[in-house]
Amino acid sequence: MLLPRHPRVLVAVCIGYFMAVLDSTVVNVALPDMARGLGTGIAGMQWVVDGYALLFASLLLTAGALADRLGNRGTFVVGLALFTLASGLCGIAPNLGTLIAFRALQGVGAAVQVPASLALLRHAYHDPTERAQAIGIWAAATGLAVAAGPVVGGILTHAWTWRSVFLVNLPVGVLGIVLTLRHVPSVPPHQDGDLDLKAQLLGIVALGGLTFGLIQGGVWGWSSAPVIVALLVAVVAGVLFYLGERRAEHPMLPPALFRDSTFSAANAVGAILSFGFYGELFLMSLFFQQVQHRSPLAAGLALLPQTAVISLMNFVSGQVTARRGPRLPMVLGLGVGGLGLGSLSLVQVRTPLGAIVGPMLAMGIGASLAMPAMTHAAIDHTPKERAGIGSAVLNASRQVGGVIGIALLGALIGGRGHFIPGLHRGMLIAGALFLMGSGLSWRFVERGVRGARYAVAPDV
Repeated sequence: MLLPRHPRVLVAVCIGYFMAVLDSTVVNVALPDMARGLGTGIAGMQWVVDGYALLFASLLLTAGALADRLGNRGTFVVGLALFTLASGLCGIAPNLGTLIAFRALQGVGAAVQVPASLALLRHAYHDPTERAQAIGIWAAATGLAVAAGPVVGGILTHAWTWRSVFLVNLPVGVLGIVLTLRHVPSVPPHQDGDLDLKAQLLGIVALGGLTFGLIQGGVWGWSSAPVIVALLVAVVAGVLFYLGERRAEHPMLPPALFRDSTFSAANAVGAILSFGFYGELFLMSLFFQQVQHRSPLAAGLALLPQTAVISLMNFVSGQVTARRGPRLPMVLGLGVGGLGLGSLSLVQVRTPLGAIVGPMLAMGIGASLAMPAMTHAAIDHTPKERAGIGSAVLNASRQVGGVIGIALLGALIGGRGHFIPGLHRGMLIAGALFLMGSGLSWRFVERGVRGARYAVAPDV
C-alpha cells in the first residue's frame, strides 16, 4: 500500500496526537522516582496523572466547537504550543503543587489540539482512499504511543530523572509546530449555534469534585468533611448539567444522541475500558517498583507485552468488526479482559513475572479487541450531521473513565500495608465492570454491520 500524499502534513498532525496520548502513559513508570524527588505519596502521584486527564476530558467538547469557530489550523498550533510549553514547565517544576498545575495546563493543550487534528486531515486529503489511509495512520499513532509510553518512561527515568519524560516533548513539539505552519492547509472556520459555557463549567465542577473526593477519600477517609462536600458538589453539578442540557437550544452534550441504545452502550463501554486500562496501568506500574522493587526500566519492560499487543489486536478487531459487526469483538474482548483483571486480583508480593504477564496480556488483548469495535458502533450510530460531536462525546467518555479509574483504584492502595489488599479489590472492581460491559454489549449493541462512515482513533 502506497503512503498517502502530503507526508509532512501527516507527520505534523500525528505528532500532536501522538504526544497527547503518550503523556497519558509515559508518566506512570516515572511516578515512584517523582514521588521520592518531590516528597509525596499515592495521592500526589494520582494528581500528577489525573491533573492532566481531568482537564483533557473536561474541555474536549468545548475545544472541538472552538476549533470549528476559530479555524482548526490555528487552534491546533495554539494547543500544541501550549502543550509543549507546559511540558517544559513540568520538567522544571520545583514542587508537587506547581507540577500538578503544569500537568493541568498540558491537559488544556491536549484538549485544544486533539479535536482539530482530525479535521485538518479530513481537509487536507480530498480523495476518499487517501483520506482513509491518512486517518488510519493517524489512528495507528495511538497504539504506538500507548505501547511506547511505559518503555520510554522507563528508559528516560533510568538514564536521567523523571523530569526527562516531560522535557523530551520540547523538540518534538517545536517540530510539529514548524511543520504545521509551513505545510498544513487551513480549514475555513464556521459557526454552529452558541457555546454552552454554563454546561462546560458545570461539567468541570462535577468531574473535578468527583476526582477530588475519590483521590482524597483514600487519604483523609471517606467520612471527612472535605471529601463529603466534594462528592456532594459533584452530584449537584452533575444533576444541574443534565437538566441544563435537556433544556438548552444548542447543548454541549446533545441528549438526543443517547436515545440510540447502541450509541449509549458504546459510550458506557468506552468509559469502562478506560477505567480498567488506565487504572490497571497505574496500579501495576507502582506494584512493579514499590512492591517488587524493580527499576523504572524493568517496570517499563514488564508492562511492554500488554501495551505492545494493542496495535496487533486493533487490526484484528477491525477485520472482525468489518465482517461480523461490532457486538462480537466487544462481547469477547470485554469478557477476556475481565478474566485477565480478575486473575490479577490473585497477585502477591513474590509472584513471579511470568505468572503476572499472562493476565496482563489477557487484559491488553481484550481491551484492544473491544475498543475499535466500540468506536465503530458509536460513530456508526451517530447521525451524519452530528459526526463531529459524536466523536467528541466518545473521546470525552473514554477520558472520564480513565480519570475515575485512576482516582478510585489509586485510593484503594493508599495507606501503609494497604497496597496488596487494595490492588486485589481494585482488580476485582475493574474486572466486574468489564464483564458488565460485555453484558451491555450483548444486550444493546446491534449485531450486524451498518458500514462505518467515519474513521476515528481506535485507542485505549
